[in-house]
Amino acid sequence: MEAKEITIRVPAEAAQRYESASEEKRRKLNALLGIWLSEADRPTRPLYEIIRDASEQARRNGLTQEKIDDL
Repeated sequence: MEAKEITIRVPAEAAQRYESASEEKRRKLNALLGIWLSEADRPTRPLYEIIRDASEQARRNGLTQEKIDDL
């Protein structure tokens, strides 16, 4: 899959956590955000389903619920 860099506004604390994260954690966060953004424009599914499915996929890729909660 082709990747493209984008800029988004987030709270300063979120940006600081991302910037100080390890490369592996950044990779996982990028994947999770990519999933959420890919699904967000599909109006046929409620947002809570999108978030639930993205979280499940992230866990399958090694991002535990504890790590998700820490974000």
